[in-house]
Amino acid sequence: MDLENALNEYRYLLEYADIFSLFVIALMFAEIGWDIFKKTGRGWKETAANFAIALGNIAIDRITYGLVFIIGLVLIAPYAFFDIPVNIWSWIAAIIVADLTYYWMHRLEHEIRALWTYHSVHHSSHEFNLSTGLRLAWWESLVEWIFFIPMVLIGFDLIQVLVGVVFVVTYQGWIHTEKIGKLGWLEGILNTPSVHRVHHGTNRDYIDKNYGGILIIWDRLFGTYQAEEEKVKYGVLPQIGTSNPIKINFYELGKLSKDIWRAKTWRDRLRILINPPGWMS
Repeated sequence: MDLENALNEYRYLLEYADIFSLFVIALMFAEIGWDIFKKTGRGWKETAANFAIALGNIAIDRITYGLVFIIGLVLIAPYAFFDIPVNIWSWIAAIIVADLTYYWMHRLEHEIRALWTYHSVHHSSHEFNLSTGLRLAWWESLVEWIFFIPMVLIGFDLIQVLVGVVFVVTYQGWIHTEKIGKLGWLEGILNTPSVHRVHHGTNRDYIDKNYGGILIIWDRLFGTYQAEEEKVKYGVLPQIGTSNPIKINFYELGKLSKDIWRAKTWRDRLRILINPPGWMS
């Protein structure tokens, strides 16, 4: 598939994703209306920051950096080792493999500090509501496409890869909320609001748990599953203490740069980049 066709297909995918996004946005405003009616004490600065970051993503990441995601995979496609036929079974497999890929990408974004510099943006709010799902770093697409190279190399059609990625990401639009309680047996299979609340928690037992995108069975399989058992404390450690969208996006990158500058050896600088957040902090 050439670049022009890939970009056209990507635009179509975004149009379908936007339909679900409009539904989620409607839920966001319903949630906001409920919080106003109930006087829940929602932090309006945090909500405003989430929407501001989302606008930045539309203007920067989605339009410009999003192209890197497409172009990168298009350039890799001719080097695929196999050619998986496009049929109903490969479509199902593509979504499942994209979800498994997302699990490992997400996990590494927590375990490697260089990747945490952008993923921490999503975790930086001390509140948790549907607008939190909009809080995504402006440059993450510059990096995340790399994780999906294996899907292309083993022979999945490029459009199947893109559909799988968009499907996994779009699914998560509804799970950033405290308004939905536990969902019974689904908690052990799917990523639900309860499961994802744990993921955003700074409680000792909640840190670095529940990485799944759609299916939570990956966390059960790889030992990172944790059920919601106590009230969740949201944010990052330490809290960043700002609602400025620009500072939120570059806070961890600034900390990383300072630590690298202060390191005495190149070996330590490399370890700061690849070790988990908190190493030599």
